[in-house]
Amino acid sequence: MNASRTIAVACCQLAPKIGDLAHNRRITERAIRAAALQGARVVVLPELVQSGYVFHNLGEALALAEAADGPILQLWQALAGELDIVIVGGFCERLEGERVANSAALVDASGVRAIYRKAHLWDAENAIFTAGNGQPPVVDTAFGRIGVMVCYDLEFPEWVRLPALAGADLLCAPVNWPDGPRPAIERPAEVVRVQANAAVNRLFIAACDRHGNERSVNWVQGSVIVDPDGYPLAGPAEEGGEQILIATLKLDEARNKRISQHNHLHDDRRPELYRAGGLL
Repeated sequence: MNASRTIAVACCQLAPKIGDLAHNRRITERAIRAAALQGARVVVLPELVQSGYVFHNLGEALALAEAADGPILQLWQALAGELDIVIVGGFCERLEGERVANSAALVDASGVRAIYRKAHLWDAENAIFTAGNGQPPVVDTAFGRIGVMVCYDLEFPEWVRLPALAGADLLCAPVNWPDGPRPAIERPAEVVRVQANAAVNRLFIAACDRHGNERSVNWVQGSVIVDPDGYPLAGPAEEGGEQILIATLKLDEARNKRISQHNHLHDDRRPELYRAGGLL
């Protein structure tokens, strides 16, 4: 891939319905096609968009889970091939032994390139999902080096640093950010953390949130695409609801880790001190 290539990336903020797999396939297909029609080459979908999020229990999640060759990934593979795009989206993955994972797949025209299982589980997720043990993948695609993680993973700077050090140009994160109280003049802290992670690693981040009340849970609706300086290129929108946010990224900006004549974000690291302090 040409490092100076400029690409368009889309976050499709959707409202999946818990338990309605056919509906969720329909809305993802509609959004993917709409984003591609607007020129997006990378399309990011919310966390667990295949199934919905607020499960009552493990049994319900098992009933809705799909394997890696299930209908949702078959659909995304077909669309990626037809439209020549990359799709990153969340799904409830059926594992062996009556277990499920909160997973995200990266799919391109050649098929499923990576499946990542959320390593840091949020709140009641701990009673349902099996946490992943694999590091965030970084995939060389026709449109750049793309890393993948899911929602709460973004709260851990050590975790975000891994795909940055592995050479990711763009980090795609399907998220479901439950809404909560905050001062009226403040933007959501989840968005602020995405901006901080982008800036301290000098990489693009596309975090795709959802909307729609689900079993009394509302969402931040904070989908955002952030540049390597930490500034939003698209989102978060002042008004929520279904949206397709699109931003144009010049990926060579993420490959330049120099922030002054004498400073380089990667080369200036001193891991020996971090290990001595128990941080590694």
